[in-house]
Amino acid sequence: MTAYISLLRGINVSGQKLIKMAELKQLYESLGFDAVQTYIQSGNVVFKSDEPDRLKLIARIEEAIKQRYGFDVPVQIRNKDEIKSIIDDLPFKGERELNRLFVVFLAEKPPLIPLDEIEKLKTPQDEIVFKDGHIYMYLPAGAGKSKLDNNTLERKLKVRATGRNWRTVNKLYEMCKG
Repeated sequence: MTAYISLLRGINVSGQKLIKMAELKQLYESLGFDAVQTYIQSGNVVFKSDEPDRLKLIARIEEAIKQRYGFDVPVQIRNKDEIKSIIDDLPFKGERELNRLFVVFLAEKPPLIPLDEIEKLKTPQDEIVFKDGHIYMYLPAGAGKSKLDNNTLERKLKVRATGRNWRTVNKLYEMCKG
């Protein structure tokens, strides 16, 4: 069985698309997934499955959520090794405030990265590094004050995106190992 992390986009934000984590855990178990665990209210689920096809897993989860709750929730999935690689490859060197580090997970490789447009949105202190399936961001002023939010990145890159802070990425990896 493979350990996976699913990242749900846009649930439990400002009273929208409310899903209780205990219910989400039960939903995943009803899909036949094993060792299901949730982490915080923002839609992080660790589970195990024999299904090797990530797109099939995503389709099953998105459809089950739509059937049960009546709204669409974009889902992304990474396996344990991919999360480990993201952690190991952190491009920022030196001392960093962990609560200012973020990873934005992309549903696919963007057809084009409009670097000039994205540079205009950054503050001089912001750092951003693009990889094939994700983006590393260091936002010293915090994500709440950044113009590099999920919606903006999705519009500019023309792919689905969902972000997690560095502590959450590391916690999800630890949960996968257990």
